[in-house]
Amino acid sequence: MPRPVVDIDLPEVAGGSRGLTGALAVPDGPGPWPGVVLVFEAYGLNDVMRRQVARLADAGYLALMPDLFAEGGARRCLGATFRALRAGEGRAFVDIETARAELAARADCTGAIGVLGFCMGGGFALAAAINGGFSAASANYGMLPKDLDALAGACPVVGSYGARDRSLRGAAATLERVLAEHDVPHDVKEYPTAGHSFLNDEETGPPLVRMITRPILGAGPEPEAAADAWKRIEAFFAEHLGGPRA
Repeated sequence: MPRPVVDIDLPEVAGGSRGLTGALAVPDGPGPWPGVVLVFEAYGLNDVMRRQVARLADAGYLALMPDLFAEGGARRCLGATFRALRAGEGRAFVDIETARAELAARADCTGAIGVLGFCMGGGFALAAAINGGFSAASANYGMLPKDLDALAGACPVVGSYGARDRSLRGAAATLERVLAEHDVPHDVKEYPTAGHSFLNDEETGPPLVRMITRPILGAGPEPEAAADAWKRIEAFFAEHLGGPRA
């Protein structure tokens, strides 16, 4: 039986999205549990992303994915969301913080909260690692911040990239180097057989877009690399977020 993923209303905060909602999944057992805010890829809160929310709950985390496109879907919100990512501030960051605060306020949360993102969301995960409030970050094929030295103040980071993703060539090595230079606890790995979106369990996005971007992104599931990446993410989160509190 698939784990339920339910849509919840999130508070409207100044500077954030109107009508903000999120997809929430809760682990089995009495809790309390650590929390993870998930940030979706560029195609939004689709069924593949909902299964990622469920997966984190299966691993023992309160999992919440805010809908950063709440004010109009991907077509209306994607451009503004990417602009916020590049600027390091804006509505999307407010929405991510709203989701973090929502988890922190729950009686069934230990208070230790991580952030995990895919694609566009991986870039937000790195930026949120710098901005504070999170105890660990998982950046999966996410763009690096313009100011790499800002990572000096980051929380612990686990990063996963695919060598076949030409859009992020060298990103894993750069992230590894910068985090090591600043003594930030980290685990960064590039998978030679994987491209973009390799943690997904099926292809996402319009077929025409996939056809056009495949030579650049090499996007699509890569189960062997994904299994190893999830193992690393869960171990890293267990170390830095802990598990259910007895």
